[in-house]
Amino acid sequence: MRYFHRTSVSPDAVIEAAARYFGERLAPVEETSRLRRFSSPLGQLTLTAEAEGGHYTRVVVSTDQPGESELDKIAKRFLTLLHTGAHSSHRPIGAY
Repeated sequence: MRYFHRTSVSPDAVIEAAARYFGERLAPVEETSRLRRFSSPLGQLTLTAEAEGGHYTRVVVSTDQPGESELDKIAKRFLTLLHTGAHSSHRPIGAY
């Protein structure tokens, strides 16, 4: 599955947040300035953060699992928390 998110958080801050969040749950496999790849028995997850026109960052999280897998729930939770960090009025609700 592939998930997209557009945020006002800088690409560097997104990568740092991803390293903290996913690093607690998954083993890091690859690290570059704008990409992090993680692996676990649940599968593989790849995150990229790229500047996108103006003040925005495009975040792409991909997994090698079908939708609604445990790994996808972890990925969606990260995007929800990222959104909450950028917009404090957002309440993170949901089963993931």
